[in-house]
Amino acid sequence: MLVLTRKLGESIAIDDHIKITVVQIKGKQVRLGIQAPKETKIHREEVYSQIQDQNKVAGSAPANLEDVSKAFED
Repeated sequence: MLVLTRKLGESIAIDDHIKITVVQIKGKQVRLGIQAPKETKIHREEVYSQIQDQNKVAGSAPANLEDVSKAFED
């Protein structure tokens, strides 16, 4: 892991397309501004973990239509 120190208003460049700027420091919280292409997905880590978990569940769903139709019977 790369650890960098930045002050308020300073930035970090990732590749040629992503820029992260320290926008606000308030107590123990730091507010970051992120400039990136629209197609770049950016999530908080806890949200990203939930997305990954939901994708795993969806990936284990029945693969054929008969199994899907059985799931909706009742």
